[in-house]
Amino acid sequence: MSKVCELTGKRAMFGNNVSFSINKTRRRFNVNLSKKRFYIPEEDRWITLKVSTRALKSINKKGISAVLKEARAKGLIK
Repeated sequence: MSKVCELTGKRAMFGNNVSFSINKTRRRFNVNLSKKRFYIPEEDRWITLKVSTRALKSINKKGISAVLKEARAKGLIK
C-alpha cells in the first residue's frame, strides 16, 4: 500500500539530512496518515479512507460530504 492521502493526494517528499560537517544524505519525509472510517449519510454507508491529519481537520471543519465532493472534482477519487 502506498503512503498517499486518498482525499488530498499528499505523498512523501524527499530531502537531505545535513550533519554538523555539512555532509548531505538523502532522506524521506513521510505523510502523517491514519486509516479512518467515515459515515456518509447521503449514501447511507460507511467508507474506510487512508487520510492525512490535515484532511481530518478539513473533514471536521467542512464535513465529509463537502470534502469528498472536492476530491471528486480534483479527480483524486471516483
